[in-house]
Amino acid sequence: MNTEPNIQSAARDIVVIGAGPAGLTAAYELTKRQLKPIVIEKNDIVGGLACTQEYKGFRFDMGGHRFFTKSKEVNHIWQEILSEEFITRPRLSRIYYQRKFFNYPLKPFNALAGLGPVQSALIVGSYLKWALFPYKTEDTFEEWVTNRFGKRLFETFFKTYTEKVWGISCRELKAEWAAQRIKDLSLKVALISMIKSPGTTVKTLIESFEYPRLGPGMMWETMRQKVEEAGASVHMESEISKIHRNGHRILAVTIKQNGQDQCIPGDDFISSMPVTEFIQRLDPPAPPEILEASKKLKYRDFLTVCLIVRQPELFPDNWIYIHDPEVEVGRIQNFKNWSPDMVPDPSRTSLGLEYFCTEGDELWSMSDQELVELGKREIDRIGLASAADVEDGCVFRVPKSYPIYDSDYGDYLHLVKDFVGGFENFQTIGRNGLHRYNNQDHAMLTGILAVRNAVDGEANDLWSVNAEQEYHEEIREERDMPLVTEVVQDALSRIFAKLDPVAFGLSGGLACGLILLVGTLFLVLKGGDLVGPNLVLLSHYLPGYRVTATGSVVGFAYGLVWGFLGGWMLAFLRNSAVFLYSAMTYRGAELRALRRLLDYIH
Repeated sequence: MNTEPNIQSAARDIVVIGAGPAGLTAAYELTKRQLKPIVIEKNDIVGGLACTQEYKGFRFDMGGHRFFTKSKEVNHIWQEILSEEFITRPRLSRIYYQRKFFNYPLKPFNALAGLGPVQSALIVGSYLKWALFPYKTEDTFEEWVTNRFGKRLFETFFKTYTEKVWGISCRELKAEWAAQRIKDLSLKVALISMIKSPGTTVKTLIESFEYPRLGPGMMWETMRQKVEEAGASVHMESEISKIHRNGHRILAVTIKQNGQDQCIPGDDFISSMPVTEFIQRLDPPAPPEILEASKKLKYRDFLTVCLIVRQPELFPDNWIYIHDPEVEVGRIQNFKNWSPDMVPDPSRTSLGLEYFCTEGDELWSMSDQELVELGKREIDRIGLASAADVEDGCVFRVPKSYPIYDSDYGDYLHLVKDFVGGFENFQTIGRNGLHRYNNQDHAMLTGILAVRNAVDGEANDLWSVNAEQEYHEEIREERDMPLVTEVVQDALSRIFAKLDPVAFGLSGGLACGLILLVGTLFLVLKGGDLVGPNLVLLSHYLPGYRVTATGSVVGFAYGLVWGFLGGWMLAFLRNSAVFLYSAMTYRGAELRALRRLLDYIH
């Protein structure tokens, strides 16, 4: 049976599926090349996971999107689109755990006061234990974090929140997800960063950030406008029902819009729709093993309960991580602290309570009113606002928000990736298109590179974007010259070289023994009425020692033993001091890494 659609000759050249950061960026780049793509978006709002929802004039950011990037191209586009609409905001966030608030990143005295001395001591002990006896392999998230922070800190500040977000045990979540978020963390790097000037080594963007005045959706709404002004068309509320192919070539897509089917042909297709849905909508169907693999790739969904509170100010944070298992909410946004213009009434505050769930489960299926009531109870229980002050609320659901890195996803993704890569005129982009935990700037970069592949003849690997790059919250300056690094590394290897206790003890023992031997013999040869009146006092502490020729041999033996013990102990204490100092330095580096990981743990 022939399943190919009836393609009209007047077809547009390039079809872009999805109007999120990846898709809109691809369309924007195409219009710069004088092309007029067709953009297809299934929702009634652009921006994908980075959209800004609105309710009674209040604006709500679905997830909290700070604008920072290492990509000059991405930053150029941001400034090109919204240069005068960005505001710079201070960044503040805390952790809520066991009905207490902890500074974030963790600070020693604050953590000690919150956890108490016993718990703090147990955390330090656990850290030292796992530093000395780590897991030999790091296949799971739990193993990866435990090896770096200790089991007790993992259970305190990682386990509950991570399992809230992903809905699976930390023993099922792959270590690859954590490793993708924290790269190149080592004692060597930490020590080098201490010696070199901070201004020339690392510049962080996490103490303040840029943010569109009316939320991230402002970026994508403006980009859509510019794309349409350049002649492209954007079909909203248009869901892909079929993707027609002939072997390894995509011919057209069928969309359902306003209850009507419409076939849209094209020469090239760039898609940010979930790659699982792409495979499941192919006509003719994909091979059975590819279809089965696509069904095994899973996503985590979330919903935001937005509350309007009858208070001008509640708390200073941009957001608060909720690590306490007594409530279901995972994170709480204070949108007024992102941008005052997100709140139309200065006497009110708007909050976003993020709940992580799976489409169709009990939480997802609750009515909006039930969810608003749940949010009111939990915000009251935590103590951030009184339930009586909440005057209104609404709910926004965000399906397929986070690709899940479970125990089997790698094998299934490999099959899907190979199959999709076989299409000659199709590219998949964005977080869901690549089933990869990318940020919005990574998603934009995949859109840029896809256009270069399709139009400019380049061969960029879209799957490698964010696979080997440093984490974007930390920017290493280009002026870190290799020669300087080598010199510092060489100095560190000398300064912190481990002393061999046995060798150091033998050296000390021989030195002490020879001193006693030579000193005693010198006094014996010198002679006199009273030989060695001072040295002879050692006989009180060294039984059998005398200032005689025979006593010099005994003194040599004593010097060898006690010198060895003293040298061994000195080397041991020095190595221990260096280890503790290094561990503290490494700990500081890991706490900074903890901050980065918690920022993007969902």
